[in-house]
Amino acid sequence: MTPQLWTYLVAITLLTLTPGVDTMLIIRNTGRGGWRDGAVSSLGICTGLLAHATVSALGISVILLHSALAFSALKLAGAAYRVWLGMVSLHHAWRGGKISAAALQNAPGLRFSARRSLVEGFLSNILNPKTVVFYMAFLPQFIDPAGSALGQSLVLAGFHFAIAMVWQCFLALLVGRARTWLSHRAVHRTFDGLAGSIMMALGIRLALTR
Repeated sequence: MTPQLWTYLVAITLLTLTPGVDTMLIIRNTGRGGWRDGAVSSLGICTGLLAHATVSALGISVILLHSALAFSALKLAGAAYRVWLGMVSLHHAWRGGKISAAALQNAPGLRFSARRSLVEGFLSNILNPKTVVFYMAFLPQFIDPAGSALGQSLVLAGFHFAIAMVWQCFLALLVGRARTWLSHRAVHRTFDGLAGSIMMALGIRLALTR
């Protein structure tokens, strides 16, 4: 592999391992429906990567990166989304309540649904400003102008797809083994409180970034 490709692989690996919205979704959904729920959510997340690659290759990134208004709108939308996710998590932490593993397994509304998990994962990734900015600002640097931009973008996204699926499925497996522990009230409230605070801080920081 070329040094340029190695640079790309290191960058996307760090992006994948950095905790964020997608990581929180995998943990939440695995706690809700087990390892399958987390794995299908990961598939939805990684499918979103192909959409980002397609958008980047079609040249929409040029509009965003050269229009202050369009970029500001993207940034504020991402910031608002993160703050909203943080508020939801803080609300859950405030409400508290013990969620038993048996309740998660047997409650009609919380049973595993592949379609629901896939859609949640896809939307989480599509609306994640970190991934949007990465694909629109960083991916074009690894595209050879002499070749097909769309084809190369999808190949690069394919590498990201594989790395993200491996990591997120591994994470889902770990969380799945700890479902009983995570269902305890104190642990559940602490996790939601920390996740909400981090999400809100990231959203505010993104909104204030020039």
